[in-house]
Amino acid sequence: MATEALSGPSILEVFFEQLRQAEKQALLLDYDGTIAPFTLARERAYPYPTLEELIDCIQATTATRTVLVSGRPAHDLQALLRLQIRPEIWGTHGRERLLPDGTYEVAAADPLGLRALAEADAWMEAQGWMDRMEPKPGATALHWRGLPREQAEEMSRRLRAALADLCGEAGLRLRDFAGGVEVDVGGADKGDAIDTVLGEMGEGTVAAYLGDDFSDEDAFRAIRGRGLGVLVRPRPRPTAAEVWVAPPEGVAQFLNEWLLAAGGEL
Repeated sequence: MATEALSGPSILEVFFEQLRQAEKQALLLDYDGTIAPFTLARERAYPYPTLEELIDCIQATTATRTVLVSGRPAHDLQALLRLQIRPEIWGTHGRERLLPDGTYEVAAADPLGLRALAEADAWMEAQGWMDRMEPKPGATALHWRGLPREQAEEMSRRLRAALADLCGEAGLRLRDFAGGVEVDVGGADKGDAIDTVLGEMGEGTVAAYLGDDFSDEDAFRAIRGRGLGVLVRPRPRPTAAEVWVAPPEGVAQFLNEWLLAAGGEL
């Protein structure tokens, strides 16, 4: 298993032993870079088949509450999934919630922030970046994956300079992610999704969150002390997570061990 405990060699052994004894279990997963590979064709970024099969088995044969927490809009993410059982989805970094029964919720956004976001969108469109903009509820992601590094750095520099006043006066937030930056109105992050799910489940829940990106650090901080944070990357980096695994093999083995510890079967 391509894995490394970042704070103690026995942390995974202890965690899975706790999972074996747990009455309540929560498995929370980021999407891009965690259970699906990064790709320039974002509309075809399907999960790794092996991981999809394991997630289906976990949902079908254990009592685990399975939740996807992604920067993608919730309905866009649902369209990419080929799971037999629909999981709970938190989209746009925790701003949207889409339940398995189709119930959909979206956090209210400040009108001042929405007006500022519209100004930011207009500026980005004026730069000729429309084909790299991804609109979301209360946010717009600007993607530069696949561009030469110099061009991506220039886009980032221009964006930050142009939006400095809007960020300061209207509270817009720039959220870096692998391959771009997201402009959002604030008020929600992946840590909020973790807080809500674990708050609903109550004490005694054994939980883990797996994620790869800088935006996942909010979730790692939120779950610390209440569950296990797992960084998913080819190589480790400074993080609030406690464990590192390499995709996709390390994620597959983690999910397989979860399946067995939770009393499930392939």
